[in-house]
Amino acid sequence: MHRFDLEQALHQHAASDTAVAAGCAKFLALRAREPRCFCRDAFPAHFTASAWLVSGDGERALLLHHRKLDRWLQPGGHADGEADLARVALREAAEETGLAGLAVEDAIFDLDAHRIPPRGSEPEHWHYDVRFVVRVTHSERFRANHESRAMAWRAMPDIAADAALDDSIRRMARRWLDRRG
Repeated sequence: MHRFDLEQALHQHAASDTAVAAGCAKFLALRAREPRCFCRDAFPAHFTASAWLVSGDGERALLLHHRKLDRWLQPGGHADGEADLARVALREAAEETGLAGLAVEDAIFDLDAHRIPPRGSEPEHWHYDVRFVVRVTHSERFRANHESRAMAWRAMPDIAADAALDDSIRRMARRWLDRRG
C-alpha cells in the first residue's frame, strides 16, 4: 500500500459518486482549515477512521457492540496524529477484533460526520469518519477487546434491512451490495 493522501482520496471519492460530492467538500474544508485535524484534541472537529470489515467471501461484515455507545458499529477510532487514515482503519480493525491477516483498500468507501456529545473534560465535537473496506484474508475467528460487549458476523442483506442499526451502517451494507452488483 502506498502512502495515503486524504485530499487526493476525497477528490477521487467525489468523482466516483456525485451523490457524495457535498460530503467530500465538507471533509476537504476541515482538512484545509484545521492543521491538527488528525489529533483527537482538535475541537470542534477531527478525523477518525473506520473499517467496513468484510469476510473472505464478501458476504458478511463484522459488527461490534460498542460498550460505551451501546450500539452495533464497525471497528474504528481516532487517528492520534496519523494522517494515513487507511492505516488507522487497518490498525483499529486489528486492535478491536484480534484478527490477523487483514488487508485494507486505500480508496475511501464511505464518509460520515457525526456529533459526539460532551463527556468528562471533552466538549461536544464532531468526528469526520473516513471509512475503508478491510478484508479478512485468513481466519475469521475474532477476539473481542474491552471496547466491545459482543461481536458478530452479519450477512450484508440482513445489515442493510435492520432498522435497529444506525443509518450509516445500513448505508454501507447497501453500498457494498450495490458495488458487488
